[in-house]
This record gives sequence, C-alpha cells and structure tokens, in this order.
Amino acid sequence: MGCGMGKSRIQPNKCDRAIRAALLIQRWYRQYVARLEMRRRCTWNIFQSIEYAGEQDQIKLYHFFGFLMDHFTPASSERNLISHIFRENEVCRDADWERYFCYKDIEVPDSYCGPHLAFPMTFCGVSKLMEAFKLKQQLHARYVLQILGETWRLLRILPNINHVSVCHTKEITICGDLHGQLEDLLLIFYKNGLPSCEKPYVFNGDFVDRGKNSLEILLILFGFLLVYPNEVHLNRGNHEDHIVNLRYGFTKEVLGKYRVHGKKILKLLQKIFSWLPLATVINHKVLVVHGGISDSTDLDMVARMDRHRYVSVLRPPKAIRPTLNGNKAGSGKDEDASGPAEGRRRRVRSLTNTSAPGQRNNIPRRSLHNLPTGGAQLNCSVEDELKERRRLAGFDQTYREVKTLDSDSDPEFGEPTETHGHEWKQIVNLLWNDPMPQNGCISNEVRGGGCYWGPDVTEEVLGKHNLQLLIRSHECKQDGYEFCHNRRVLTIFSASNYYEVGSNRGAYIRMGHDLVPHFIQYQASRTCRELTLRQSVGWTERSALRALRQQLFVHKSDLVGAFQEFDPNNTGVISLRHWATATERVLKLGLPWRVLRPQLINRAQHGMVDYQQWIRELSITEPKPEVSDTSIMETMYKNHSNLETIFRIIDTDHSGLISFEEFRQTWKLLSSHLKMEISDKAITDLAQSMDFNKDGSIDINEFMEAFRLVDLSTHA
Repeated sequence: MGCGMGKSRIQPNKCDRAIRAALLIQRWYRQYVARLEMRRRCTWNIFQSIEYAGEQDQIKLYHFFGFLMDHFTPASSERNLISHIFRENEVCRDADWERYFCYKDIEVPDSYCGPHLAFPMTFCGVSKLMEAFKLKQQLHARYVLQILGETWRLLRILPNINHVSVCHTKEITICGDLHGQLEDLLLIFYKNGLPSCEKPYVFNGDFVDRGKNSLEILLILFGFLLVYPNEVHLNRGNHEDHIVNLRYGFTKEVLGKYRVHGKKILKLLQKIFSWLPLATVINHKVLVVHGGISDSTDLDMVARMDRHRYVSVLRPPKAIRPTLNGNKAGSGKDEDASGPAEGRRRRVRSLTNTSAPGQRNNIPRRSLHNLPTGGAQLNCSVEDELKERRRLAGFDQTYREVKTLDSDSDPEFGEPTETHGHEWKQIVNLLWNDPMPQNGCISNEVRGGGCYWGPDVTEEVLGKHNLQLLIRSHECKQDGYEFCHNRRVLTIFSASNYYEVGSNRGAYIRMGHDLVPHFIQYQASRTCRELTLRQSVGWTERSALRALRQQLFVHKSDLVGAFQEFDPNNTGVISLRHWATATERVLKLGLPWRVLRPQLINRAQHGMVDYQQWIRELSITEPKPEVSDTSIMETMYKNHSNLETIFRIIDTDHSGLISFEEFRQTWKLLSSHLKMEISDKAITDLAQSMDFNKDGSIDINEFMEAFRLVDLSTHA
C-alpha cells in the first residue's frame, strides 16, 4: 500500500515535466514560424515595392512623351521619334483591317513540324495547340494570324459587360493574372478540366508580360473562345495595352518569336486588346473586373461606351475636329507601314491631366531640331526649352501638374469631349484601381496610375447596382487570393511563383449557383513543392535582397549625398537611424530599413555605419565598357528599363537595330526627361564602344544585356 502511494506521487511529476516540455516546444515553434512569417512579409514588401516603382516609372515616362506631343511642334525631331505610339487611338474602316488581317499570301513550308490547324477552330484543334506548346513547338505565323483574325471578328460583337448565368448543374471557374506563365494555365486545366459547355471559365485579364509564354497563352485562350464563345469569357487587364507591353516584355517576346511577321502580329493584338470586354457579371450578383471601382463607377455608362476607342488606356482619345468642308480633319487615305490607314492621329491627355476640355493656352511652339548639337550647350538648350514650354503651358516645376488656363488647344488636333473623359476614367478605374482599408477614394501614387478605393465605396457601388460581391485581380497575393472590405471584395491571382520560386501560390475560384467562392491553390514549380518552409522563405528572401542591392547600387551617388547630409564633419560614419532615413529618402520604397539592416549591412559597431565601406561592399559587379564619362554609366544603370522602352519606341521597324543618330536621340530624350546633362561626346563614346561589328548600328538586345548588373553574391 505504501509503494502504491509512492508511485502516485511520482506520476504527476512526470506528467508535469512532459506538459512543460510540450509547452516549451510549442512556444519555440510559434516563435520560429513567426520569425519566418516576418521574413516572408519583408521579402514580399521588397518585391512589391520594386514592382510598383517600375510601374510608376513607366507612367512618368509616358507622361513625358505626352508632354512633348502636347507642347512641341509637329516638325520637331523629338516629337517625330515618339509620335507613332500615339497613333494607336484611332478608328478606321473594318475593310482596312480585314485586308491587314489577310494571311493567304503566307505559305506554310513542308519543313514546318508544328501543329496544322483547320478553321473554324475545334476542340481537337485547340488540344493539338496545347500539346505543341507543351513540347516547346512554335505555331506558324499563318495560323497565328488566322486565330487573331477570327478572334477580332468575334470580340467585335461581344458586349462591354458579359452576363453569365450559373445553374445547379455546373460551376464557373474564375482565374486571375497569368502574366505569360504557361505552366500555370496548363496546371489549372489539368486540375480543373478544360473549358467546355459544362465547364465555363472567366479569365480576368493580364494574360501577357513578364513571363516567357504570353503569346502561347493568348493563342490557347483565343482558341477556346472561338470554340466556346458562350462559355469562355476574357476580361481586359491593364497589361493588355501596347504601351505597357513595350516595357514588360510582350513586345520583345513577339518580335523574337516572329521576326518576319511580328510587327503585324503586334499591330493586330493592339486592336484585339481594345475589343476585349471590360467586365463579367455572374447571375446579376457578382461583378468580375481586373482592377476595381471608384466612387464614380457607373456600370451603365461602361455598358454603353465604345470600348475599342481606348487602345491604350494611359491616355484618352480626342475627337477629331471637322474641317470647313465638313470632313474630319486629317481623314486622308495614307497608309503607313505599321498598319491600315486610320486618318489623322488623335491626340490624347495624360492620366494626371484633369483639366477640363478647352482650358489650355494657345501655346507657342518650336522645334528642338535646329538647336546647337555641342555637348553641354545642347543639353542646356533642351532643358531651357522644356522649362519654357512648362512655364507657357502652366506647369509648376513638373510637367505632370497642369494649372487651369483659358485657352484654345492645338489647332491641328481635336479636344477630348466631356463624355470621352468620363468614359476614359471609368476604364482606368476598372483596369488599374486597388482596394485600401480606409474609407474614401484617393489617387494611387504608388503605382502612378488609377486610385485606391475604400470599403465605403464598395458598399455604395455594389448597393447601387444590386451586387453582393466584387472579384478582381491586379495584385499578387501570397496565398493566391485575399478577401477585404468585409469579405465583399475578393482578389484572385493565378500566376504562382510570380516574383521568385516560392514567393507565392497561384489560385483560382470555383463558384456554383449559391455564389459562394471555393479556392484551389497550387504551385506550378516542382522545385518549390520539394522545399521546406524554411528553404522556400530563404530562397525567396535571397532573391529579393539581390534585387534590393541592385536598387541600392544604381542609386549609390544619391545615397552618398544623402548620407553626407547627416555627416557634416565628413567622418564617413552615420547612425543606423540616419542610414535608414537617408536610404528611404532616396529610394522611396516604403520599406522597414531598420528591420532589413542585418541582411544589408554586415558590420555596424555601436549603432554606427561606415557608409562608404558599405557602398563598396554591395557585391554588385558592373561591365567596364570604354566610356570616358562615368555619369552616363550611372544613368544607364538607374534608368535601364526606361532606356530600353525608348529604344523599342524609336525602333519603328522592329529590326532590333538602331543607328548612331537614333541612339543619340534616345539619350537626348532620356536626359530631357531626367532634366540632367549628358554630353554628346559621352554618348558618342558609348555608341562606338557598343558597335561591336563596326557597321554603324547598335543591337538593342546586346546593348541592354551588356549593361545588366550582376549580383556577385549569387556566385559566391
């Protein structure tokens, strides 16, 4: 009996120790997961901040081009270089486009080993197309043009807002951004089934850019649209825009895959993008749009507008003013090499120009063409000219902010009507807007385009149109989807591993007659599926830090200047707090720099940073071409994407080659945009160093690759 009492006293002690051990393990594990989650969120913020900074850069550059178009004479060389990108917002006769779509003179050689398609398209034909793309085969240009032609004819009869009904016997599948990632689309079809009469789909825009297989995705989606026009619904995204495509890869992809017919394919895709529907409504209760809404969203206006007028939504089209004889100004029959005759090009406004029609001065114009061409004198003249144009136009410091003026406008072009301005804002909101947790509607300064809207706007717009849920895409989410605004707004994103392998899951939605969304998540990369959580976070974190170090490196001169403001005695050392403040002031990425300090600064003693040594230790290597002016090198790194965009705009024949003079004009445009001085000698030295075969022309791709920064830490 005594022994029994002894055992009963010992047993609770063992249980207590086991419970305490379990609690310690649980606490350690929760801290471990919390640290990983913090690292994951920091990594996410880095990727997203750099992505949105790039979008803001793109829109600023386009605003600058718009400024040149608005305030320089039609004969000026600068305006001539870029004017063709503004000729897209035009209307032409259908017969002209029918001729342009013609594919019959393109023969398919016997040596072609890709799929042969028959029209009208069938399910079997699209299946063959998918199998060919899985095997990395390329579809012949004749079939590409046939698919595009048939798609254009179908899209023209579709409404701006598709209305879809879901019954008890079938569900509808909704997919978000794909961004050229073919493996994600194929995985969705594998898991969910191919589109059919029993399995309808909505694809919510951003099919192209960033990924390597944007064209293949378009051809597959267009193929299924032709086979099942009542079951497959395609909404337009903000990347279905030829101006955005110049920067984010789709233009380069098409020209690389179709060197002979690529230019025609791109021209036709511009037209097709403008005809894509803007929204889909499911059972009169669920609105599906790519971006979002605003406090001025009016779906009735959206349903009535001529959506095809807005080839690029970055600027709205202007109405063409009738001439004295009653004809529209510039309605000549000329046809340039880039496409069918479309009459006089329509001038357009910048996203940030909200002044009412007819409120601009009759501004005197002149050309930069005859300005002196010698070094600093040239750039000074360019800058003086731009300042004078801005002053006369009513711009205060920057060409993005226009004061209200009494004026008539350019007599050569028409003004946007009030109706067109309202319509354009509706489309910008649908394609570019993002939700925010606060009430109200404010301009989106992070992306540089569209606006943020709050939960009060959601309630108002959904209530006005008797809707219960808004499904949108446009933003990458770590889990592939995310609810906000009291679960009345749902973001869906279908491109997994968007920033880097392991950075995010993709997801799609299945929805039945009850309109309750069910989510299916996935990772298209087998590598990622084999990684542990710690390995996945580490992999993604290293990639984000590489991208961030490159951003720090290209701004090193600005950073040193900012650091020296906190170092009046030139000691070369500043506090961590000052380091974080100066870094944010220069990069403007909104990142938690003090949290990131251990990953970015190897040595910091007593809370102080040797910033000169830190700059030298960024582990970035750069090419060493024979260029005498180091400032042009820094400009090259900092504005790599802008420069490539200008190159591709100037390369009007899409040959991939530009002349020395075009190269000089490119830098002239960039230096004017940046309001900085770059000497002609520095530009000439750079051009000669990059003319590898000495034929007087420069290969754009080789030039951009030669100046691509490399992070040495990846080779350590």
